Amino acid sequence: MPIDLHPQPRHRAGVATGLRFAIALLATASAGALAQGTATSGAPAGPTPPAAAAEPRPADFAACLARLRPDALAKGVSGEAFDRHTAALAPDMAVLGFLDAQPEFVTPIWDYLAALVDDERVADGRAMLAQWAEVLAKVQAEYDVDPATVVAVWGVESDFGRRFGKRPLLESLSTLSCYGRRQSFFRGEFFTTLKILQEGHVAADKLNGSWAGAFGHTQFMPSTFMRLAVDFDGDGRRDLVDSVPDALASTANFLKRAGWRSALPWGFEVKLPAGFDASAVGRRSKQPASVWASRGVKRADGSPLVQPREANAGRGDAALGADTPSAILLPAGPQGPAFLVTRNFDALYSYNAAESYALAIAHLSDRLRGGGPFAAAWPTDDPGLSRAERRELQTLLVKLGHDIGEIDGAIGARTREALKAELAKRGIESDGRAGRKALEALRQTAHAR
Repeated sequence: MPIDLHPQPRHRAGVATGLRFAIALLATASAGALAQGTATSGAPAGPTPPAAAAEPRPADFAACLARLRPDALAKGVSGEAFDRHTAALAPDMAVLGFLDAQPEFVTPIWDYLAALVDDERVADGRAMLAQWAEVLAKVQAEYDVDPATVVAVWGVESDFGRRFGKRPLLESLSTLSCYGRRQSFFRGEFFTTLKILQEGHVAADKLNGSWAGAFGHTQFMPSTFMRLAVDFDGDGRRDLVDSVPDALASTANFLKRAGWRSALPWGFEVKLPAGFDASAVGRRSKQPASVWASRGVKRADGSPLVQPREANAGRGDAALGADTPSAILLPAGPQGPAFLVTRNFDALYSYNAAESYALAIAHLSDRLRGGGPFAAAWPTDDPGLSRAERRELQTLLVKLGHDIGEIDGAIGARTREALKAELAKRGIESDGRAGRKALEALRQTAHAR
């Protein structure tokens, strides 16, 4: 979800560089919800928000809206639009809990990627590539961003349109404009949302999304929508909710403006030599690819890092030149998989400022092109679970008598508490993490009954 919570956004190639507030991910209801229930895309999972402050008096909220009206009009919102869309608004105080909430459960990157880049999402993504091939070809011709990358963003952000978020944007953003911290920022998003409605791009009853205001197939913030959303289906509206072509093209436009270059790969997995000095790694520590090659870095299959273009015909990493600025990324430390990343990885990072998020997009795009899992294993003896395995774990908990709510593959607080309780019966201490060992323990328990 492209968002910047700074009043003065940082820009890369004219595009806000993503969420820079708290943990970069407390705002979306997509990638995080899939990875960890209440979490958002990124290594730290989102918390269950604390109880909100006392309910405000209706007069307080109405008075705030009245104070905001002149500012909204100064930003281009008509008085008629403001009055019509705010007349029946009531504050949603629950959203305030997210502003100051701290993560109560940290998701290991192998759990995060196991859920976001599983066989199910790969199959769905390939189906979307086929279904929308004609549109994606036109998007690529216009914005020079390949179909697999665009579809990967779509898959991670909303599971190909299945998860938009359920909070009415007007309620959330008006509340955040009147209460809590960051009121100035959220007022800008609130006013922009009113302009989106005023211009007729999206109907008010369909403008639902995350608590912070991200909405649509690829979860744009209102201000990002106003800058970068495009009308690609030619109906006169920029509709990221009901128009897949508009959403895909808008995403490609974002990435292009964020610095995406079709002649480059995002990067790829590499193999580091023994004794490699890891002090110089990190996304910002870029060197020409030839420098990394001279230090013994090779591709994951052991082949040279820099190769003639013709040697890699058909591969996504074909265009890595010797002088290509690139960095080494070690998302799980020196014992885990290593990656060489380019400016295209930075473009993905700008969409939602977390390296784990960018890696999920990058890896899913490779899988959609026919690539396989990473060559190196994550440094754990308890791998993460796919969404199908998470649903199995939840089903087993229900069969064992636990009330966890919907069986949806999203591991939230209720699932974690039930898992802790069930494992405790077996003498297994657990923090509620849903890993392979926990699933196997539940399978054995259910089988023994």
